[in-house]
Amino acid sequence: MACLKPVILGCSGLVLTPEERQFFAEIRPFGFILFKRNCSSVAQLKALVDSLRDSVEDATVPVFIDQEGGRVARLNAPVWDGGKAFRVLGEAYEQDPEAGSRQIIAQTEKMAAQLLEVGINGNCAPVLDLMIEGASEAIGDRTVSADPEVVAACGRLVVQTYLDSGIFPIIKHMPGHGRVQVDPHIDLPFVDAPLSELEADFKPFIALREAPLAMNCHVLFRAIDNDFPVSLSKKAHAEIIRGRIGYAGLILSDDVSMGSLKMPLAERGLAVLEAGADIALFGTGNLEDSQAVCSTLPVMKDESLLRWQKAQESCRKQATLAV
Repeated sequence: MACLKPVILGCSGLVLTPEERQFFAEIRPFGFILFKRNCSSVAQLKALVDSLRDSVEDATVPVFIDQEGGRVARLNAPVWDGGKAFRVLGEAYEQDPEAGSRQIIAQTEKMAAQLLEVGINGNCAPVLDLMIEGASEAIGDRTVSADPEVVAACGRLVVQTYLDSGIFPIIKHMPGHGRVQVDPHIDLPFVDAPLSELEADFKPFIALREAPLAMNCHVLFRAIDNDFPVSLSKKAHAEIIRGRIGYAGLILSDDVSMGSLKMPLAERGLAVLEAGADIALFGTGNLEDSQAVCSTLPVMKDESLLRWQKAQESCRKQATLAV
């Protein structure tokens, strides 16, 4: 366990290549993440997940996916039900909280069952960002509502249902991604809102600060750190995520392959770890690029291992989040 590299990696296709298998065995990444390019059928996907775990000789290594519902769903028809966008469920909740809650729980249970069938035990969901009028569609209908209390209530249902099902949920994108005008996949977004306005963005994350895993974002908030985006900012992690929000769980970086980060690949993984993330995420599946990202990574820190241990306990115990 102490030799784990603090990185989540993707693979290139539907089956592992011999080169990928050897690389994963040598690196021993913390976990893996899958995308549409990796998913064609239940049998194929289960075999791939088994191969990933075999490559590191660990039957419990976490395997993640982005299965939010709606346009961000890696498992889709005709094989899988990709589910409704979170905003659709949020509208149902706002019209009738009781009926909307049932819809959210039912969809989350169905997604959990689909993931567990193929051996996936982690989902990069729910999105806790606020719906902000006029912002980039990078978030759009992936979020529930403009109301922080509604976002928190719906997010809590998703988190608890996944924990109850044996899936590790990842709340994202801490400390709030809803105000961006630019898609961080393409370029670095800057947000000029004062800290007093950003307090609303923090609220859902404060409400769910007991969630075991969270993902940060490649967004530069001038009111927090005028020089670095959250993912590269020690100040944002120490003062806002760990401080103001009070989050004590395992922090994953958003994907370091994004266009918002301009430094060489070999520097990105180490940079997000030094800023305060526990785990760097690199999902392209390109072997040469993955090797570059991993080339400078240390072994996983003891405090990060402890956070992961607590995350595993929270999932096993089906912990109820504090209201």
